Amino acid sequence: MSSLRNSRTRLLTAAAAGALAALTLTACNDASGVRDEGSSANASATASPGSASSSHNGPNPAPAGSKPAANAPAAKTPAASGNGKNGSRGKAVTCQGSNTKTVAAPLNRPVNHMLLTVTNTGGSTCYLYGYPAVRFGEAQSVPPAIEDSHPQAVVTLKPGESGYASVNLSAADGSGAHGRTEKSLAVYFQGPSGNESVGAAAHPALPAKGVHIDDSLKVTYWQQSMDDAISW
Repeated sequence: MSSLRNSRTRLLTAAAAGALAALTLTACNDASGVRDEGSSANASATASPGSASSSHNGPNPAPAGSKPAANAPAAKTPAASGNGKNGSRGKAVTCQGSNTKTVAAPLNRPVNHMLLTVTNTGGSTCYLYGYPAVRFGEAQSVPPAIEDSHPQAVVTLKPGESGYASVNLSAADGSGAHGRTEKSLAVYFQGPSGNESVGAAAHPALPAKGVHIDDSLKVTYWQQSMDDAISW
């Protein structure tokens, strides 16, 4: 009876020892598994800050297959316009009544002078050759030009630009002969040769009371600036 109890006790002890060994082995494996997962988590946590920094602190990577910005086409610059004061369309022509506007304005200074202003209203550059051939009223001839006023170059007008000439209407001291008042004016334009008029004449308005002229009437050559025109 005593032997049976001893055998049973040894059997229970052995079984308990075996179960304890199994539990110990499982615990060791589980501990190792936790350590492995911890290492992976730590590795992920270490990489994350670097990834976040790359996204927020630096430029985003270009999509695959994209080309450098240097190869992108440049923005087109609008083509320069040939209109207005900065250019012209087509071949340059001779200034005349049909492509210009002429204004006649009597001046206070110099006395007995009138300023002619011709503005290019066409779409092409035009040349003001020579001097204005002016005819007041029913005159059959045109007054002479002041030779000393001859410019060094032909006056060139781009669209919108103006050229100038002055008209000495009468002698300042009253010494001119055949003084009279005229209320109409025609301005004819010269061609390159200077020996003929070309195109249509201009007919600028005069003051309602007219202008006083005499036989001392003369004109300047066309000038590029108003100051040059009224200096004679």
